[in-house]
Amino acid sequence: MNDVLNAARRKAEGIVAQAVAKALQAKGYEAVAVGTKEEALAEVLKLIPAGASVGVPGTVTVREIGAMEKLAERGCRISQHWSPNIKPEERMQILDDENHADYLLTSANAITRDGKILNIDGNGNRVSGMAWGRGTLIFVIGVNKVVPDLEAGIARVHAASIPNTLRLNGNTPCLQTGHCVDCDSPARTCRALLILERPTMGRKTHVIMVGEDLGY
Repeated sequence: MNDVLNAARRKAEGIVAQAVAKALQAKGYEAVAVGTKEEALAEVLKLIPAGASVGVPGTVTVREIGAMEKLAERGCRISQHWSPNIKPEERMQILDDENHADYLLTSANAITRDGKILNIDGNGNRVSGMAWGRGTLIFVIGVNKVVPDLEAGIARVHAASIPNTLRLNGNTPCLQTGHCVDCDSPARTCRALLILERPTMGRKTHVIMVGEDLGY
């Protein structure tokens, strides 16, 4: 019985991913739908050539699909500020390098069924790179990020800040309440909200919709 239920769930998630990809295509994105994280990785590797520079801002999804390791194996120059070996004085340069790489590889906190992509940020480095950058922008988005409308999307991006704050060992009221309370905590990580309604002018933007849960 569980196999039947799992198969039905995967099929339903695939249908959602395909529908959102179609909506994104209508808005001018280069969008595809795939069924698994392995297929998502294959799409990423099709888009990014060996030896390219790749910026990877804060994203769990990109790491979950194994992109970091595979890109490194192909000789790509990866800039990522999550590396534990970064010295404080190096951090700002790496943040800048991420946004000026040949490719910016990232995900989303939420995406609406009609193709609006939402992200929230603490430093602003990630959303600024999505709004403007010299290189090609690539999103990898799990079907768990799909929401019915913009209002639900804004609620979801704030909810996603809770596990992100936990990852950063922060201390904000939402960790006690389990939901956003629009706090004024100095440790607050939800500070800059970006809603992409279309690809920004003159920039090629790819979206890989994945029929699996990825990230948070």
